[in-house]
This record gives sequence, structure tokens and C-alpha cells, in this order.
Amino acid sequence: MKTKFTWWKDGDHFLGYLDEYPDYQTQGESLEDLKIHLLDLYKDLSSDAIPGVLHHEELVVA
Repeated sequence: MKTKFTWWKDGDHFLGYLDEYPDYQTQGESLEDLKIHLLDLYKDLSSDAIPGVLHHEELVVA
């Protein structure tokens, strides 16, 4: 399984979020460290370990 994420560098830190959950950001000391944090975040968000998670989906209207 794969999921997309967005990241950027701010000073010495790498910040990012899972595209499916853009309201939940995390950071790492390197891109690889950020990916580890994103994996942990994905596990928490997709297992209902974090209450009140906002979900983003696409709706077909035509």
C-alpha cells in the first residue's frame, strides 16, 4: 500500500503531512526521519487512536 505526502524544509527541520490528512503535520531531522514520523502518524490516524480525525475524500457529482 502507498500513500502520498507533502513535505518542505524549514531551517534544519523537514516538515510534512499525509495528503489524505493535511490537518495533521509532523516533522523530522531528515527526510528519512520525517518518513518514519509520517508512518507513525498514519498508523494512529487510520486506527482511530486519535479522536475526531478530519477525513478528506473526493465526491463525484456528474
